[in-house]
Amino acid sequence: MFFSIPRFVVGSLILVSITQPSFSKAHPSSNKRLFVTMGSDLSEKVFTNKSQKVLESTNGLSVVEIEVDDMGNISHEAHEGFHRCGGFMVHESYEKALEEVQNDSSRQFAKNVSFADYSINQGSQVNARIGEAREIRIRKMIQKLSSFKNRYFESETGLESQEYIFNEWKSIGSGRSDIEVKKFKHNSWPQDTIIAVMRGSSDEKIVIGGHADSIAGWWNRSRATAPGADDNASGIATITETFRVLVESGYRPEKTLVFAAYAAEEVGLRGSKEMAESFKKNNDTVLGVLQLDMTNYNGSDWDIALVSDFTNEEQNKFLGSLIDTYLPQLKWGYDRCGYACSDHASWTGQGFPASAPFEARKSKMNPHIHTGRDTLSQSGDNANHALKFVKLALAYVIELDN
Repeated sequence: MFFSIPRFVVGSLILVSITQPSFSKAHPSSNKRLFVTMGSDLSEKVFTNKSQKVLESTNGLSVVEIEVDDMGNISHEAHEGFHRCGGFMVHESYEKALEEVQNDSSRQFAKNVSFADYSINQGSQVNARIGEAREIRIRKMIQKLSSFKNRYFESETGLESQEYIFNEWKSIGSGRSDIEVKKFKHNSWPQDTIIAVMRGSSDEKIVIGGHADSIAGWWNRSRATAPGADDNASGIATITETFRVLVESGYRPEKTLVFAAYAAEEVGLRGSKEMAESFKKNNDTVLGVLQLDMTNYNGSDWDIALVSDFTNEEQNKFLGSLIDTYLPQLKWGYDRCGYACSDHASWTGQGFPASAPFEARKSKMNPHIHTGRDTLSQSGDNANHALKFVKLALAYVIELDN
């Protein structure tokens, strides 16, 4: 059974300076403000002695007024204290941020409503495709992406790395008239989100995405050495190999498949948020979103941890069934990640069903991310763990498509 998505009109996501404040006592006035939302647990830890910056707290979320330099402390605490790769969302205004924390109907809609029949009946097709996935191709993509000094959303190498993904995906899709690789432009920063679209006979969409930017701390920003081999070259390499297998096998989808390498995740989920907002504005029907953020560090006794919060419960069960059916040798379970943990939160926030399979229990996640030590050597110089996620992604696409 499919459900139509209600029409919403949303604005662009930008950072703004407000020079003529007209806020009441509830929103302190200043010449320059940046508004973000985050979990109240994180805001209480970061702003213990700065309570005046927390403007609103409800539903376990907080609206916080910060300066740009505050992001370093937030990002560090979200990672070190709460095991969140992201941890916050940036909004264009106080009103937009307040709307995010006060109106959680879209999140509940995405959590509780199924948009698809989650039956599993494509065994021969799935088994054939997962047998075509290759570790060496994933490994080479991780090596290439992590060879850039960083993939920061405002750095020159951050632009170059996205151009590399764009050209790689164009090469994979060349010769197929049903495939288009394009750049999703963002007005407020230079790094593009890269999108590959494999058109089906239906406009209903299945989205497979992960962020392509990398960061090492906050203070060096565009000058830092941030290889980001696991966070998140591994996710982009997993998406790339999934795309390659489908294309080279001659797979022709019924639904329209959308593969995305998001810009600017590490600074507030900004790229995926703008993309998800555009899908909502265009009244697109999205059957499911699969978020692949960190797939190659096998840090726990689980091979795959399914994020249970800010995701779709029915789709998560579907993923668990896919693992049991096609990858029965793997161990998996449910874990919590927290608000704005990664780009799946952008889609959930717009009312779309999203899931986020993760490489390990959150308490055992890669301790080297957001540093210059996030290299392939931390995963034994191979992509064996990420290969499991390619197989899961192939099963997800083929079964949901049919």
